[in-house]
Amino acid sequence: MNFELSEEQQQIKHSIREFAESEIRPHVMEWDEVQHFPDDLRPKLAQLGLLGIIFPEEYGGAGMGYVEYATIIEELGRVCGSVALTVAAHNSLCSNHIYTFGSEAQKQKYLIPLARGESFGAWGLTESQAGSDASGTRTTAVRSSNFSWPNADKEPAEAGTPNGWVVNGSKNFITNAIVCNTLVAVAVTDKEKGTHGISAFIFDKSMDGFRGDKKENKVGMRASETASVVFEDCHVPQENLLGVEGDGFKQAMKILDGGRISIAALSVGIAQGAYEAAVKYAKERQQFDKPIADFQAIQFKLADMATQIECSRLLTLQAAATKDIGKPVTQKSAMAKLFASETAVRVSEESVQIHGGYGYTKDYPAEKYWRDSKLCTIGEGTSEIQRIVIAKHLLKT
Repeated sequence: MNFELSEEQQQIKHSIREFAESEIRPHVMEWDEVQHFPDDLRPKLAQLGLLGIIFPEEYGGAGMGYVEYATIIEELGRVCGSVALTVAAHNSLCSNHIYTFGSEAQKQKYLIPLARGESFGAWGLTESQAGSDASGTRTTAVRSSNFSWPNADKEPAEAGTPNGWVVNGSKNFITNAIVCNTLVAVAVTDKEKGTHGISAFIFDKSMDGFRGDKKENKVGMRASETASVVFEDCHVPQENLLGVEGDGFKQAMKILDGGRISIAALSVGIAQGAYEAAVKYAKERQQFDKPIADFQAIQFKLADMATQIECSRLLTLQAAATKDIGKPVTQKSAMAKLFASETAVRVSEESVQIHGGYGYTKDYPAEKYWRDSKLCTIGEGTSEIQRIVIAKHLLKT
């Protein structure tokens, strides 16, 4: 495969870089300090098609592929990991779950507003007892009847006929949980069937019994709002079941394949931003009457950082290109996510080290890249889970 970006892809990269530098960089620390995703940024993202990157134009999307998607997330992450993470969760998790497994009616009702940026999306898999072990889901969905659906498209069924679900439980560490209009989440519909008894549903904020809850006070990615969501006798109509009952866990694992590409791209962006900050500082900082960039110790650090970033980028683009041609991508996305996320942490830490004492202050960008980077080794499957996924594929006979 050739991983050189085409002229059109290079233009996309350039335009997103210009946007990120002009519209995002001046406000990065402000948004980080107040821990809030700016309301006025969403329409700007929507205008550029960044809230429907990977969806066809017929569903309100930009009609791009995963190579373009990875490039865009990298460029956003290079300036602000929080913005990149918010865009990624909206695109490749919530919206993509509906696009991949939703009915035509569900796409018309939910995907089009999401892709156009008229609605904001979140995705719920993690629970207090279901993190790396996603099969430990405890949120339940029980078939029910005898109540009407004020926001449903159909009339209620006759008395005694199940016409929907009552959902109870909660989800933790959900990106966009508070600001979202639409949430895709999984719940146990048959506890006797294990992972085959987990189903996926579309929720919207108009549903009684569905709300955002505790907002997390995070170390990094602070402008990307992360919170819990709670379901308390939440009534969900039958038409909001995504795909086949019992397929929710299998669906979620497939969605994570694409999501991990976005986290790999985010990691590359954070590492690139940290590296560029280190180069800039090394050229400016004088010690012993010369820039510290003239010292071999600093040069070796920069050489290692640049090499690791390029390897991460190539792994990410390989996974994205594989996804674009419709081939299985589980192993490649896990490899890309594992290597790129751990690279982001190493490179960001080295950037702080090159900055010295100033790297430990908020007067320079190195500390924020460092804080943001760590989430990439945790979210959408920890590094340990990625190694398990990779090993399983390597040992298949």
